[in-house]
Amino acid sequence: MLCVQFSNVRREVSCFAGRSSLNVELCYRFANRNVPLCFSQCYARFAVVSLRDFAQNIAIHSGKNYRITNFEKQSGNSPESVISRDMIVNPNAKINLGLHVTEKRPDGFHNIESVFYPVGWTDILEVLPAPASQTEKVRFTSSGIPIPGNADENLVVKAYHLLSAHYPMPAVQVHLHKRIPMGAGLGGGSSDAAFFIRALDQLFELGLAWGELHHFAKQLGSDCSFFIMNRPVFAEGKGDELESITLDLSAYKIAIVHPGIHVSTPEAYKSITPEKKAFTPESIVELPVNEWKTKLVNDFEVPVFKKHPEIAALKQTMYDRGAVYAAMSGSGSAVFGLFETEPDLNGLEGCTVYCGV
Repeated sequence: MLCVQFSNVRREVSCFAGRSSLNVELCYRFANRNVPLCFSQCYARFAVVSLRDFAQNIAIHSGKNYRITNFEKQSGNSPESVISRDMIVNPNAKINLGLHVTEKRPDGFHNIESVFYPVGWTDILEVLPAPASQTEKVRFTSSGIPIPGNADENLVVKAYHLLSAHYPMPAVQVHLHKRIPMGAGLGGGSSDAAFFIRALDQLFELGLAWGELHHFAKQLGSDCSFFIMNRPVFAEGKGDELESITLDLSAYKIAIVHPGIHVSTPEAYKSITPEKKAFTPESIVELPVNEWKTKLVNDFEVPVFKKHPEIAALKQTMYDRGAVYAAMSGSGSAVFGLFETEPDLNGLEGCTVYCGV
């Protein structure tokens, strides 16, 4: 039972997570105001706009059902009347199952072959209509993992300007609670942008066709388009030529460990000698998972492991602790493992750990 108390509203939220504690996050935002929150069986931080959104986000995170009970108004206004036309989405990460760099393109980019697989490690993105006092078209704020650089450089802000150049949209406030590590090969920034495009489409009823969503996403980043589909795909080209595949890893626990090392993707590419291999990752993942270890390779591992041997050690730790398959994702530095049972990943000092599906 989670009890959430507001100065003017009290609700009880029952979440059935099938475990003694809920691995969720709690953030300070409710209608752009600080709100005291009281919990039992809950830890860390989570971002919500309303109590219903809070319960829904816990349900999304835990994969379980939720219900809201015992609503007691203590004033004339309910939380739903405070905000109109708001939205919360949960942009998820991805892992690369194999990654072949096959050739350098005339435009300076590289062609790759990889299987992209969505995982449940998520950021939390809140979109609100702007108040009348807001002068800019999009106001971006963030919490959680610090995001370097100017807000105008964030892909979410760029996504708004990209769409608003083609479709009239009102001004918005955007708050991103960042949980997916950056420079990790997990696609968190691309996912934020893609989910924001989808959120704007739904929020303002733009009526974008499937192809239009992909068209805009591709302009923001090579793997942004994947998060529009957000299902297992075989990726070619720059990572934006996608073909849906049938791949279900739900029988495995997927553990992802980020060692706190930022790997520059452009620098990683400079260390690669492109080569077309006999078998694609798409064909290899059709084999049993216990045969992937010697066949499903990430070309970035050799140069990245040479520069950062601690990442290589982390991959070996995955195998030492029972992984059926382990690899670095993307150009690093996150390492993931597929486990048949809940892994013991205690003692990984300085690392951020996710374990789910």
